[in-house]
Amino acid sequence: MKIHLQTPEDIRPQIWKELGRASLDRHHEWRTPVLASTDAGGLPDARTVVLRQVDAVAGQLTFYTDSRSPKVAQLQAQGAAMLVFWSARLSWQLRVRVACTAITSGPEVEALWQGVKQSAAAGDYVSPRPPGAVLAQDSTTASAETTDAPRPAHSFALLRAQVLQMDWLELSRAGHRRAQLSANTWEWLTP
Repeated sequence: MKIHLQTPEDIRPQIWKELGRASLDRHHEWRTPVLASTDAGGLPDARTVVLRQVDAVAGQLTFYTDSRSPKVAQLQAQGAAMLVFWSARLSWQLRVRVACTAITSGPEVEALWQGVKQSAAAGDYVSPRPPGAVLAQDSTTASAETTDAPRPAHSFALLRAQVLQMDWLELSRAGHRRAQLSANTWEWLTP
């Protein structure tokens, strides 16, 4: 179902509404945006992440990750990042400039871990190997190494993305529309 919005007063809350839906609905196209950061060599590094929480009032998006993931170190060194969302259903692209903070410990992490540890995803956060570690060529060896290795309590962490600016693009046969939004501003742009 296409949504045709006319004014900034319509569009801004609808963007946040769709983001909120995406954090709850695993089938929503905005559930898995691309997060682009900068690696230690200054090169772009992009990956798909899963949107877990949305706080429209605070202008924040939250993602779960492994604290040993390269993206955590990248974002700790340089918090500026970009999220890209696409929805074929809406014909909307949303590019979101954010300042990311990695939260690797504390009460919020532990409270969320209590729910995650009951899920199938829990194994990802207690693996003795960090994400991207090279596995042995022989799968039986890799399996034995995994079994024998000491397991960490968990490496569950959060990425909190503070929204700084949004670039919204609607593709339509009637004419494309594009706007740039920050917390207090709105500008129509040439698509």
